[in-house]
Parts: sequence; C-alpha cells; structure tokens
Amino acid sequence: TAQLVQPLANGAHVLTLDTDFDGCMAIVSRLAMDEGIYLANSMNSLRLEGQKTVAIEIVQQFDWQVPDVVIIPGGNLGNVSALGAGFEIMRDLGVITKRPRIVVAQAAAANPLYLAYTKDWSFTAVHAQPTQASAIQIGNPVSIQKAIRTLKTYNGIVEQATESELAEAAARADRTGMFNCPHTGVALAALIKLRKRGVIASTDRVVVISTASGLKFTDFKLG
Repeated sequence: TAQLVQPLANGAHVLTLDTDFDGCMAIVSRLAMDEGIYLANSMNSLRLEGQKTVAIEIVQQFDWQVPDVVIIPGGNLGNVSALGAGFEIMRDLGVITKRPRIVVAQAAAANPLYLAYTKDWSFTAVHAQPTQASAIQIGNPVSIQKAIRTLKTYNGIVEQATESELAEAAARADRTGMFNCPHTGVALAALIKLRKRGVIASTDRVVVISTASGLKFTDFKLG
C-alpha cells in the first residue's frame, strides 16, 4: 500500500497483473515493442549507465579509496554489472588501482544466482517463492549473464538469507537508526554470515548498498 499510493496520488492509471515479477517482465517486454511504451528497467543499457555512478560516488566519498568489499542485494541483477562498470571506468582512467570484492546477497526464496554460484556458474531459472524482500523476488533475472561476468572479474561471492535472517538483520540495523528495507536486510544478513565465517575480515572496509527506505515497507516493519 505504501508504494501503490504513490502513483495513485499522482493520478496514474494503475493496472494489477495476476502474476509475479517474471511474468510482468514478459508482458512489459512485449508491450515495449509497440510505440508509446518505453522499457526503462535494467534490460535497458542506459539505465545501467546511470546506475554505475553509485560506484563512483562510493569511492569519491572515501577520498578516492576503494572499499575492500561491496555487498549488493540481488534480484534482477542490474546493479551488479552497473557497479562493476563504475569501478572499471575509474580503473581505466587511473583514478583507482584496485577492485573491491563484490558480494551479491539473495533471498533464499528467490536465489537463482546463488544456485548458479554453487554450481560453477551454471544458471537455471527458478520459480521465485514469496519473500519479504519483494523487489528481489525474481527467478529469471534479465541481467544474469552480465552479473556473472562481473562477479568473475571481481572475485565475487553470492550469499543467501532466509526470511528470519533478513528480518533479524534489518531489526538489528534499525536499533542503530537505519530503518532499512527488507532487501537491505538481505545484504546485511549476508555481511553477518560472511563475517562469522571469516570470509570478511574485521579489518575490511565494507559497503552495503541500501536499495530503499523502510518507510516503503511498513507492513514488514510492523511484522
């Protein structure tokens, strides 16, 4: 409701589709073949060109020092290749000399990239199950091959989080005043798990990408 009310308040004509994200993606891809409909999600390379500035801003805010690890919640997986492209352009320009390690965090209920990671990057689409991290409830991500290429370049890791793990991680962060969305909770849970296993060291500088405000997920917060 918190998100639906925004387009309604702006006078948009809103349609409900009786399907999941992957089903919507198939419909939108078909609609975009007609004049008057513009496909602006991560299938569109121009969107990824814009998103790559996130990597540049991270390094800029650390006085041009590259963090050791960047953790990204993964659904359609556009952010993964976008941030990788941002770091690459800085390397090409000589602004930075090293790459961070990229971690993609997925909900266990929608984890096709995690499964591919455990099978030497052999990808098979899955039917995503319901998850509190609804924006990454995606079983057939459109940017899967771009993401895999980026992770291979960036010594990448894929970790997953159960529903209880992502909720606990988000609640733990909230007690510091962060008020995270459930998708950021997935990334925070991955950080906790990788730190406990010693994959991430206590001395590592780690950046967790927060993808939305908790104000957009009031039902999750009430739960």
